[in-house]
Formats: sequence, structure tokens, C-alpha cells
Amino acid sequence: MMNSMENLIIHPEMQLEGFAAADLLSQVLAKIRLTGDHVYSITLESNQPLMLDEKSAHVCMLRSGSLHIRCVADPGVAMQPGDVLLLPHPPSVLNLTVGAERAEIVICRFWFDASSFEAMVFSLPPTILIPKDDAAVWSEGILHFMLLEAGNTQPGGALMVSRLIDLVVIRILRTWVHQRAASGWLKALSDPRIARALKAIHETPGRQWSNSALAEIAGMSRSNFCERFNTLVGRPPLRYQNEWRLSLAKCMLLQGHSRVGEVGFAVGYESEAAFSRAYKSFFACSPRDDNARASEEGRE
Repeated sequence: MMNSMENLIIHPEMQLEGFAAADLLSQVLAKIRLTGDHVYSITLESNQPLMLDEKSAHVCMLRSGSLHIRCVADPGVAMQPGDVLLLPHPPSVLNLTVGAERAEIVICRFWFDASSFEAMVFSLPPTILIPKDDAAVWSEGILHFMLLEAGNTQPGGALMVSRLIDLVVIRILRTWVHQRAASGWLKALSDPRIARALKAIHETPGRQWSNSALAEIAGMSRSNFCERFNTLVGRPPLRYQNEWRLSLAKCMLLQGHSRVGEVGFAVGYESEAAFSRAYKSFFACSPRDDNARASEEGRE
């Protein structure tokens, strides 16, 4: 027998509390999911190019020497010992070359999972460089641990490596935001007015927001708010809200604890059919597919 509408709403709201409790940056970064599979150290001679897997993203930590980073239409920068470099995209547009002295580089290879919030990943720049002064307090300790785990053949080692890479990527992005060097949606978190609107969207994903209501929260006129939001975040406010709701719904479904209809109501859809259409349009698979996949994995 079908549950009442009240029961359909109460249970998902309890699930949403955990998602809304964290700070805004944590909420956003939690939607970026990645899998890391390899950590290794490499030594290159002077002027030798650094060759990386063209289908993956990478984190590079320079232990000695220097590494020159050049991008198309960019004069480039030199990476010094202790610096940490995040390459969020496949490195096909980059030229990475060792300087005048031999260089030792620790490389972490990973890829962003399909369940990540697509808008977040693709709006990241080709390179994010964290200088030693900002990275040393956390990178030196975790680097030692990563190399230790990379050589560990005990069961669970692959998972440990993946989780450590995940931690490093989040730490890099957090440092980047705190430096006020971020761009795109991360820069939007540093804009107090737009951040207030983002916070409202994140904390109440089930509310049917309007541009006018969000502009009022931001303390801006509707037209100025929409223009500013679109410039910083890379999409209009209501499109961002819809993508956030769907990404949140995917996380809930992949936990395998809720039915499709419950999740749809929880994130603000008035019917299961409307939710399923929007979900399939955004993720190219149905919510039932993801829910079934989570259930299958839970039984393994």
C-alpha cells in the first residue's frame, strides 16, 4: 500500500539534514567525487618533459629541482620544491618541462567520477598551483603517508590511496579558495552576496526558489543578481539550483536507503515522473537504475 504524502516527505527530510549541516564549501566539495589509483615518485633529468596519462587528472608534488608549466596562450610559471600542483583536467593543453637541474616529483593519478557535479569539475582551470608556504603545513606529512601506502601490498591499500588522493584534492581546493585566487563557482563562495544565495539553495533544496527571492537574500536587484551569479558560477541561479538538487538526489539514491519517489519529493519535485525525467536528462540514466545499482552493491 502506498505511504501517505506526509510519510514520503518526513523520511527524506531527515536524510537532508546531514547534507545541510556542513559549511557551504564542504557541501559543494562533497559533490566532487573522484577515484585515485596510482601514487608514484619519478626522477627526471634537466629539460626533460614530464609525460602524464592523457586520460586522467593529476596532483604533482615537487620534492627537488624545478618544473616549468606552460599552457596555451599562457607565459607559464615555475614550480619550486615544496609546491603542489593540481591538474584537474587531462594534461593535453599543458607543457611540463624540468628546469636546469634534475627534479624529483611525486605524482598522484586520479579521475573524477561520473556522479560528480559536472558544472564544478569543468569550470576548474587547467592548473591550480599551491606554493610551498601555503602547502607545507599539510603536504609534507600526507606525502610521506601516501608513498608508504602506495608501496603497501596489504588488503585495502588501493582504497587508502584513493581516499588520500581525495583528501589532497579537497585540501588544495580549500587552500585555493582561502587564497582568494579561486575562479568560477569556487570564487562565488568568496562573494558575500552570492554566497548567501548559494547557502539558501544548499540548505533548502526542496524549496521552489525564484530569482527575485534569491536576489532579496543576496541584497541585490534581480537583474544585477542574475548577472553576477551567472558570471561567477557559470550558470543562471535556477539552473544551478536544479543541478544541485539532482546531484543531491544522486547521492541519496546511491546510498540505497530511499525510494525514488521519496528522494524526488525531498529535493522539491512534485511528482516521481517529473523527477525521473529531469534526472535522466541530466545524468543519462534513470534514478531507478542508480538506486538498483546501490542495492546490488549493498548485497555484495
